Amino acid sequence: MTIELVRARQVVTGIRDRFTAEVLDDAAVAHDAGRIVAVDSFATLRAQHPDAPVQHFPRHMLLPGFVNAHHHVGLTPLQLGSPDHPLELWFASRLSSRDIDPVLDTLYGAFEMVASGVTCVQHLHPRMAGPAEGVVAGCMKVLGAYSRIGMRASFAYSVREQNRLVYGDDTAFCATLPGDLGPEMLAHLRRFSLSFNDQMAVYAALRDAHAGSPRTRIQLAPANLHWVTDDGLMTMVEQARSDDVPLHMHLLETPFQREYARRRTGTTAVRHLHRLGALGPSMTLGHAVWVDEGDIELLAHTGTCVCHNCSSNLRLRSGTAPVNAMARHGIVTALGIDEAGLNDDRDMLQEMRLALRIHRRPGLDAADVPTCAQVLRMATEHGAATTGFRHQIGRLAPGLRFDAVAIDANAATWPYQDDQVAPLDALLQRAKPQHVDTVFVDGDPIYAKGRFKYVDRDAVLAEIAQMLSRPPSGAELRRRHLAEAVMPHVRAFYDGYLQGA
Repeated sequence: MTIELVRARQVVTGIRDRFTAEVLDDAAVAHDAGRIVAVDSFATLRAQHPDAPVQHFPRHMLLPGFVNAHHHVGLTPLQLGSPDHPLELWFASRLSSRDIDPVLDTLYGAFEMVASGVTCVQHLHPRMAGPAEGVVAGCMKVLGAYSRIGMRASFAYSVREQNRLVYGDDTAFCATLPGDLGPEMLAHLRRFSLSFNDQMAVYAALRDAHAGSPRTRIQLAPANLHWVTDDGLMTMVEQARSDDVPLHMHLLETPFQREYARRRTGTTAVRHLHRLGALGPSMTLGHAVWVDEGDIELLAHTGTCVCHNCSSNLRLRSGTAPVNAMARHGIVTALGIDEAGLNDDRDMLQEMRLALRIHRRPGLDAADVPTCAQVLRMATEHGAATTGFRHQIGRLAPGLRFDAVAIDANAATWPYQDDQVAPLDALLQRAKPQHVDTVFVDGDPIYAKGRFKYVDRDAVLAEIAQMLSRPPSGAELRRRHLAEAVMPHVRAFYDGYLQGA
């Protein structure tokens, strides 16, 4: 064995309960090639391993690496020309986005995630144009970018079978559009309309290509109830069970999606999934904003996970998920930044603070409002539970992989922090990305002192700036026109949609 010690002023090994973090003072993690061998006081581990090299963080708190449990793209929709609309209009607005190389795009998002302490991302890739072989090649580029920077990635190509623009049939909707707009819109949608079998072939090709990969997992993602058929959904559920991989499904993000489920199934989306047999610990529901109490009880009963995407829900006017009720029922709830956070970036420290504070109900009882320990668990252990690394990361404990973030607690709390506030609580409420010192993945410091070990961030950003400084291409201009022309018709489709719901 080649043991290395990473010592810090404090080591947070994990969360015991929603009020209690497990914190060791002047402690260390002993790891062998990225596998944690022991976590204990530094004096104890030094006595056991007197010759082991030591990396010392004397001003720092060492925490489990953060997991962004719901992510799609690098450059944000806002950057690429799509402002924050309500979700159903935003789908149409996204047609106008600029084109960007998938490697550069992935690296851009990864830079922001890693710099805020994220070591693992659950990447749910949006639709790509082209045949299955081209989609596989595009996904491989994305995964190659994560591998290049050193992150873990639990990856899925999001499967869509129908209703790609509105919550209704593509052909029928396009037939209602005036003049040439209908055929043009339908032709655009068909460029992204891989058959279900081809989309499952994409999954199989990616799964086989990454079998045994230490930092990549391939999973399945039925994109949303309105985007998949029941037969398609259950085929994916059965495949996931056969391959022992997780599923991640957007669900009940908006009241329009709640109404769609009622019209299609005669019940709630959650009850429909339960009736099909799709719920369980391997299924994560992204957003789950518009669940009711009965839905929450079903999720708890079946052990189904939820991913809370707080910033996205606020930016797209989707609502606020009932996270307090989920916590009362013991539902494993992860944290995701989705397309982008409130500051149009991927700052997981800020996302934790937002989740900590947005659910503080008025009143004096603090029993069921989020705590710092609870939110950290959402961003670590619970996030890990929704990914293909669910049994390998999320805590600092023997047998797990050494994914961690060292944050300079002195700098984060300068010039003063009273010791009546628990150190972890102070850190989570005050630390910013500039206080992230070092990020470890498998014991490898992929980011330290503001620099990435394997990628030149400045060079990548300069390449992105140069690429997007050119005027929009003809294809980009046509999509911009298409988005502008179809937007009022999408809005009209939803006029009255919620009446009587």
